[in-house]
Amino acid sequence: MKAILCKAYGPPETLVLEDIAEPEAGPGEVVVEMKAAALNFFDTLIIENRYQTKPDLPFSPGAEMAGIVSAVGEGVTRIKPGDRVVAYNRFGCCREKVAVKEANVTALPNDVPFALAAGLMVTYGTTLHALRGRGDLKPGETVAVLGASGGVGQAAVEIATLMGARVIACASSEEKLAFARRFGATDTVNYAKEDLKTRLKELTDGAGVDVVYDPVGGDYAEQALRATAWRGRYLVIGFAAGAIPKIPLNLVLLKGCDIRGVFWGAANEREPDQHRKDVEQLLDWVAKGELKPHIHAVYPLAETPRALEELAQRRALGKVIIEP
Repeated sequence: MKAILCKAYGPPETLVLEDIAEPEAGPGEVVVEMKAAALNFFDTLIIENRYQTKPDLPFSPGAEMAGIVSAVGEGVTRIKPGDRVVAYNRFGCCREKVAVKEANVTALPNDVPFALAAGLMVTYGTTLHALRGRGDLKPGETVAVLGASGGVGQAAVEIATLMGARVIACASSEEKLAFARRFGATDTVNYAKEDLKTRLKELTDGAGVDVVYDPVGGDYAEQALRATAWRGRYLVIGFAAGAIPKIPLNLVLLKGCDIRGVFWGAANEREPDQHRKDVEQLLDWVAKGELKPHIHAVYPLAETPRALEELAQRRALGKVIIEP
């Protein structure tokens, strides 16, 4: 079968397409024939050995996929061959068949296309876990979403809107902010031109925002924390800006606010039943037309390096999908 392989750490152009042996389903595993896989920004880091997940070489990028089960291993009871499924696998999905733990597989309704389902695991799963599981977001509250046009940022705009919140989208260009407004943002902040703290305070009549959703970090983190309301929740999603900020803890004391870590991958391992419930909720929203993930582009497997370059250069608006 065909697979995109990282055989030596480097930029996307160093990846190669090769024939490898098909996987076998071990105990507790299922083999899924990949119909669509999705890429995320962290895939650009994994292939350069700059991410906390460090698979042994060679490996395939791609942490999420949708497809049809072709085989099941000993002890598998919930899934059977022929089932349509979505799956999260940390890495390894950019190949024609993938062996996945049964615990990381969820049944896929017939009325949800593979390409839409493939991109739900990481960005939307992270966001639902963040806003509902960690942020305790309530209808009527205000959410500031940093990096609002990126993968998790767009998901946060959509899900927060579905949950009845007021969304303030924050991004670095008018084009990106216009994109965020398409998915439910009612207000916007261009933090390349405006002071983030000042503008968020203005938009909330001085009260500050109830929840900050921050996948960016860097210089914007402290500004956003300073704009958090009394008893606000600051959600640490990631550090796309590169720098991990150092936060003055006196701000947390003075505001009576919380800084809450969002480690979706670890939550999946520790709380698999809740993970499955979140995925089922996302699939239900998609099936009902209430959630409409935007696909930036679909690439054939052989063009995975070009797709990763789109992510590395921050040109992708929405999900980047790979099909075999």
